[in-house]
Formats: sequence, C-alpha cells, structure tokens
Amino acid sequence: MIDESGRRTKRADARRNEQALLDAAAAVFVTSGVDAPVREIAARAGVGMGTIYRHFPTRPELVVAVYRHQVEACADAGPRLLEESPTPEAALRAWVALFVEFLVTKHGLADALQGDSAGSDALHAYFIDRLVPVCASLLEATFEHRGAGHVAPVDAYNLMRGIGNLCIGVAGDPDYDADRLVQLLVSGVLNSSDQ
Repeated sequence: MIDESGRRTKRADARRNEQALLDAAAAVFVTSGVDAPVREIAARAGVGMGTIYRHFPTRPELVVAVYRHQVEACADAGPRLLEESPTPEAALRAWVALFVEFLVTKHGLADALQGDSAGSDALHAYFIDRLVPVCASLLEATFEHRGAGHVAPVDAYNLMRGIGNLCIGVAGDPDYDADRLVQLLVSGVLNSSDQ
C-alpha cells in the first residue's frame, strides 16, 4: 500500500504482527533479559521466527523498537490517565508506576547497543523529548488541583532523574522495591509544597 506522500505503508495485519512482537519481546525481556532466544519471543507472540526477522533483522533493531514502543505507550498513558483518574494526583501516581515499570524493563538496552553511542544518545534524546512533557503536564495538573500557593518544588526532568536513580537498585536485588521508594519520593514532592 502507498500513502498520500508516496511512501509504502504496512498492511493492518503486518502492523498487528509487529505490535504483538513488540509486546511479546517486552514481556520476554522483563523475564529473560534482552538476550532471550528469538524463539521464546516468537512463541509468546504466536508467530514464526521468520516473522520476527522480517520485521527486525537484528537483535539491536528489535531492542530499539521495543524501547521506542514502550516510550510511546508511557507517553500515551499520561493524558489517558489524567482523563480517567479520579484526581490528577492519582493520574500522576499511576503514570509514575508505569514509568518505573518501563525503567526496570529497560535494563540491558545499553549492552544490546554496545558500540553504538550515537544510537544510544538518539534514544535518550527521544526518551526525554517524549516523556518529560508528559510528566510535566501531570505535575502541573496535580499542583493546579491543589489550589493557589501550591507549586511543584521540582521540575519534571529532575523528578524523572530521581525516579531513574531509585530504579537503578533493582538490578541484581530481587528484594529491592523501586516502586515503593518512588511513590515515597512522589509523596515527598507533593507534601513539600504544603510547608
């Protein structure tokens, strides 16, 4: 199929296959790491291995696609949560939990892209460009909802960096509860404006 600009577009079934692959790969990466066998991803997605290689000829391409897919899911969740949640604070906390899950599943990306610092830098810039505005809008809505005189004591970028630093401890320690620590950080941010 060709779109209005003359570029080839994917058929609906090819897009569905790709989405199923990305979802399956993300789930497998969480349990087995980014070096998980391709057959495990194919089995989880319910497709043949050839389908994976047709969409993603190399492992780094698959890892980058999963990363971008998860960034987009996290970015899309912000406005949806703000609309569906009973309060902006509930939306912020739910989004932060998704963000923590994303950060935990991202471990191993650097190893998969070893030697490609330009690719790694581009992904980091993409991550910042897509997610900082979402976090900022959730923070702003939360503090607006609290009324006059309530101002966020930290900007979205620094809140996300703090969350990221708390998530580092997950690697190699199954007893480390990043989500709980991050929610305590969010409570501190929210409560510090009351003083």
